Parts: sequence; C-alpha cells; structure tokens
Amino acid sequence: MGSPAPAGGRVSTFTGTIRIRLRTRARLRNLELWLIVVALGLAASAIALVELGAIGEVQPDMLPLVAIPAALVLLLHVVERVVAREADPFVVPIAAFLNGLGIAMIHRLDIAEGHTGWAAFAVRQVAWTSIALALAIAGLLIVRNHRVLQRYRYIAMFVALVLLLLPVLPGIGDTGANADVWIRVGVFSFQPGELAKIALAVFFAGYLVTARDSLSFVGRRILGIRFPRARDLGPILVVWVLSMGVIVLQRDLGTALLYFGLFLVMLYVATGRASWVLIGLALFAAGGWLASRLLPYVQGRFHNWLDAFNPEVYDRDGGSYQLVQGLFGLADGGLVGTGLGRGRPDIVPLAESDYIIASLGEELGLIGLFAILALYLVFVARGFRIGVAGQDDFGRLLAVGLSFVVGLQVFIVVGGVTRLIPLTGLTTPFLAAGGSSLVANWIIVALLLRLSDSVRQQPHAVVEGGAA
Repeated sequence: MGSPAPAGGRVSTFTGTIRIRLRTRARLRNLELWLIVVALGLAASAIALVELGAIGEVQPDMLPLVAIPAALVLLLHVVERVVAREADPFVVPIAAFLNGLGIAMIHRLDIAEGHTGWAAFAVRQVAWTSIALALAIAGLLIVRNHRVLQRYRYIAMFVALVLLLLPVLPGIGDTGANADVWIRVGVFSFQPGELAKIALAVFFAGYLVTARDSLSFVGRRILGIRFPRARDLGPILVVWVLSMGVIVLQRDLGTALLYFGLFLVMLYVATGRASWVLIGLALFAAGGWLASRLLPYVQGRFHNWLDAFNPEVYDRDGGSYQLVQGLFGLADGGLVGTGLGRGRPDIVPLAESDYIIASLGEELGLIGLFAILALYLVFVARGFRIGVAGQDDFGRLLAVGLSFVVGLQVFIVVGGVTRLIPLTGLTTPFLAAGGSSLVANWIIVALLLRLSDSVRQQPHAVVEGGAA
C-alpha cells in the first residue's frame, strides 16, 4: 500500500524541477533580450548623436550598416534560446553595447578625418563585427560541451605557438612601425596574437588540471610561504621565456605582459599558492628590466612614460607626442565631456585604435569613462562568477582565464593611456578598431556563454539523475 506514494512523490518532484528549470530559462533569456534591446538602442543613439554633434544632421548611410551586426546579435540570442538556454544573460548585452559604442566613436573620427566608403574605419569595423558575431554563433553551435576542449589542450598549445610565430615569417609577416604582430594575406591584415590568447587559455587550463597536485602540495616552506621545488618551476620558466621571446622577436611588450599575466593568474587559481605569484612577478620584473636595458624599443617606451613632458622626448620620432596629446584630450573632456561629435579626438594619432579610450574620455568625460570601465568590471565579474560556480576544474580555470584576459587587457590599455604604466599598443576589447581583436573577444563571449550554460545545468542534471 505504501509503495506507490514514493513513486508519485518522485514524479511530482521531477515535474516541479522541470517547471522551475523552464521558468528559469525563460526569465534569463527574456532578461537578456530586454538588455540587448536597450544596448542596441543606446548604441544607435550614440551614432545619431555623433552625427548631430559633428555635422548637425543624421545621415541615412550609417544606421543601415549597423543594422546588420544588430540583427546578428539578435540571432545570437535566438541561438542561445535553442542551444544555451541557461547561459549568463549579461555577457552579450555588455559586449554588444561596447561594440556599438566603439563603432560610434570610430564613425566620429571618420567624419573628422574625411574618411568615406570602404576607406572609413567604421565601415570596416561593422564588417568585422558581423564576421566576429557569425563566428561566435558558429562556435556556440559547434562546442556543445566545453570539456571537449580539454582533449585538445596540446593541439591548442601548438596552434598558439604557430600563431605567435606567423608575424615573424617572411612573406606574410607585416612589419609595423612599433611591433611585428601583424600578418598580411593579399589586402587583408590580421593580428594572430589575439587568437593565440584563447588557445593559450585552453592549453593552460588543460595542463594545470593534470599538473595541479605537484604544483600545489610539494615544496619547502619559507617564512610561512610554501615555495615549489626547482624541477616544478619548468612551466613558469617556459612561459617566461615565451613572453620574453615575444618582446625580442615582435617588439610587443603588451602582448608579453598579457600572456604571462594570464598564465600566472590561472596558475594561482589552480594551486592557491601565493609563492607562484611572487616568483612570477619577480621573473617578469627581471625580464622587463633586462629588456629596458638591452632593447631600444623597450627603452623608448620607458623614456616616453617617465619623461613624457620633456620637449626633447615629446618632439622626437616615436616620442611621447601621442601620449601627451591623449592626456590633453582627457583633460579637455573634464567631468562630463565635450559631447559626442563636439571634441577634437582626431588630433591624437591612432585615435580609433590604440587611443580610443582617450577619444571617448574627451567626448564623454570622466563620468562616461567610469561607466565604460564599470561595464568591463561587470563583464569580468560575470566571468569570474561562472568560474567559481563551475563543477569541473577545467571549466573553472577556463572561465577565469578568459574573463581575466579581457580585464587585464583593459587595465594595460587604460593604464598606458593615463600614464599609469608604459604604453604598450594593445587594443581595447570590443571598442577599438581592429578585426582580429573583435573576432577573438566575441569568441570569448561564445565560450563564456557555453561555460555558464553548463554551470547552470549541472545541479539539475544531478537532480534528474537521482529522480530517474
């Protein structure tokens, strides 16, 4: 007589769980849709304000172009409703707004410099945004389980090394004025190091999962801190040599700092040992000091940083002119800014890429700049939240690594523009002109969506498995 009751109870519990999941999915996706509409509306308004401020009227040529990536953002949302129904609802709206705001500011600079048609950076930015969103949608459809990536960690390492070496190969390497980080095939140029950071994050996460025990629990305790054995220092030394190689071969201080910082943080998250951070910081400081003494490129960066307002440094070729003009632009913007389309951000060299933060700071002011940084903070915090809530070590490390690399890149760029640290030449994620950066960062968005969907489904899977 008593046996049917537990069965009925199990059915009732299972049905209740399904209803909760369906309501949760609907709530998450509806919240995301509402935020996407707001983000796209604000981005379109920014473009309209740019044209009103710069030329006094809204021209009909730019908004239809922006409608293409806007439609792809909505398509990405629809794909989430099918294959990632419990993904984080804040990641896509933040990325979409930052991307749209970047297009608006790049369009403003095109107006100031007289760029039209395919010569306009904004038109190319729209095209690259569309490509990046298409790849993000494809990635979300192809990668249904993030744990599959762990199987290919050594392939990811090989891909990262190939991508890092491509710019120094004769024939396709595109030597720039400051750093050899580009490749050119026909009329197209690309920065493979942007994709390398994703491949390195996958490799670091997969490697640290398998090597965590030896890196965490073995070593000698000195002054309350457990330091690793000499033979366990191999991984961090290899990455240190790789980072120094990027500085020497590609003359790219920012990318070297980005890669080394990524590995160091993922190593700390995997092991919980502060000694790794101390050793890593000491190694990078030593490498930076040696580079500043031996490499003219790094010497110039430090001189421009430390003595920016010296007339001799300001006027020389490759001197501090760009840095100082960016600071003047930020100062001119003040607290509330000059208004979109009303400033002179075009005075700063490379204002659409390296110095788009200074351009936005001039026209949106300190308040607007703080709002942008707050959005980046929320984006990184959501990534960390996904990592902390993860049930498997690989997913946790990958989520933390991917979100941290975005945050670190923003810090390096903003720190360079505001003269907190030496200028490095990295691009601001989602905002700055550059197709390779957009592609890489929208792929990061897709991976975070997949990871967050997996995190939310794991507890439910346990309940359903028990019920079954």
